[in-house]
Amino acid sequence: MGRILTIGIAGGTGSGKTTITRRLQRQFENRVCTLYHDNYYRAHDSLTMEERSKLNYDEPAAFETDLLIRHLAALRRGEPVDEPVYDYTVHNRSRQTQRMFPAPVVLVEGILILADDALCRSLDIKVFVDADADVRILRRILRDVRDRGRSLESVVNQYLTTVKPMHELYVEPSRRRADIIIPEGGQNDVAVELLIRRIQAHLEEEDNG
Repeated sequence: MGRILTIGIAGGTGSGKTTITRRLQRQFENRVCTLYHDNYYRAHDSLTMEERSKLNYDEPAAFETDLLIRHLAALRRGEPVDEPVYDYTVHNRSRQTQRMFPAPVVLVEGILILADDALCRSLDIKVFVDADADVRILRRILRDVRDRGRSLESVVNQYLTTVKPMHELYVEPSRRRADIIIPEGGQNDVAVELLIRRIQAHLEEEDNG
């Protein structure tokens, strides 16, 4: 395998990061490998469910980012990695892992990936997905209640106590490190198409040797 192109997709909760990531996955299928920063949340096996539910999951210290960086480096070397799996329903890392194989393009998605200096240096293209705060909180409520088994009260409480202040402290300032800022998230077809063309150019270059 030739040179691997690494693309970081950052932005606030509910901004549309996953929508863009999935569009790229559908477009390029097995030529893309994706690492999700959320899967690298630290394990808290010694804490009770109630204690885990009160942790701050929106600050850099909540993640084992150094492991993500090591996995990204291994993929660049052409080596497979065992990505952790995070279980949102119990606020803890699962005992399972998923084997990830190198691909010509590696996507890294997460709210805080541009807030880490070392991780930023490992990314060839840094994308920040932007959306209005009211849109983001509505998307977060729908997702967490529908997909993650959370109560409406718990989602709103978490948003007000940690998500919103951590967004203002860490996520929003990290946008200055982005090479590309995509307003309106996955609905911005023009911006996503430009990203697709950049990936296509890389793949064609690799295919032509």
